[in-house]
Amino acid sequence: MSEQAQTTDQPTIPWRREQKASDLHPSPCTPHPSGRYLYDDRGFTFIEIMVVVAILAILAALVVPRIMGRTDDAKRTAAKVQIRNLEGALQLYKLDNGIYPTTEQGLKALVEKPSVGVIPKKWKIGGYLPKLPEDPWGNPYKYLSPVQRADQKLDYEVTSLGTDGEVGGEGVNADITNWNLDKE
Repeated sequence: MSEQAQTTDQPTIPWRREQKASDLHPSPCTPHPSGRYLYDDRGFTFIEIMVVVAILAILAALVVPRIMGRTDDAKRTAAKVQIRNLEGALQLYKLDNGIYPTTEQGLKALVEKPSVGVIPKKWKIGGYLPKLPEDPWGNPYKYLSPVQRADQKLDYEVTSLGTDGEVGGEGVNADITNWNLDKE
């Protein structure tokens, strides 16, 4: 046996290249012909980071104004969708019980069996909604039943008071009700 094979306990494999110490642990720096070492940090330079920040700032400047003007429109649309969902739950309530909940029972009758007024006999176990939603501005929806308007008689009215949270208003402050959803 050769001396190398005798000093190590591993058998020598003739077709395998011998590993050098430098192959096992490569150095993070390499020598330069000038005698100085070149370090391989592989990080980002300040200029590269500033270019990325500039690109993100340009994108934000283009996108943010378009999004910011639409928040009120999006909230009004969300309120209309929620009112439509409440109308669907009220229709199911009437199909099961023959009447709509009274103003006194309110929309809470869609989540819990009413304990005041006319107690429904066929109220669906589990309710008609998992929970009552708030309007997009964080206020509860207003419910009236029955409703007598000057121009029409309605079985019920579901209302969101809009951005200002007060009755009436114009534009983004206008109330949103189930009988005027399609007027806007």
